[in-house]
Amino acid sequence: MVRSHYITREGYLALDRELKYLWKEERPKVTQAVSEAAAMGDRSENAEYIYGKKRLREIDRRVRFLSKRLDVLTIVDPSPMQEGKIFFGAWVTLEDEDGNEKVYRIVGADEFNPKKNWISIDSPVARSLIGHKVDDEIAVMTPNGRVYYTVIAIRYSE
Repeated sequence: MVRSHYITREGYLALDRELKYLWKEERPKVTQAVSEAAAMGDRSENAEYIYGKKRLREIDRRVRFLSKRLDVLTIVDPSPMQEGKIFFGAWVTLEDEDGNEKVYRIVGADEFNPKKNWISIDSPVARSLIGHKVDDEIAVMTPNGRVYYTVIAIRYSE
């Protein structure tokens, strides 16, 4: 699946903070710990050294990923022209056929969070919501069949 290159401003800043933390704080600490462990002698059975080297590889991999990803992401800020319709960055309140309400936020693939009900713009639910207005009925195909929702509210600020 191709990931979209859209991200909210908050999401971009969070990834940028993570990159800076890993590069300026975490990596120097781990490098120092590996250096100290290496000074203890036999590296083949030195758990601190082995773990430290592994952690450095993980940090370097994440730093490379974040550096490349931040270069291609496009920050999308809400526009006043979007009001009343569902677009990227919206908080959408939906009601299912049983009257249960659920609030979702449509965000980029790099910031989706099921615990917060933040769904990726690339997800089937988000794709089916884009462009709709309050009181529109939306059908979403799920593994359990088609589910119908009614749009109750749309907002662009928390």
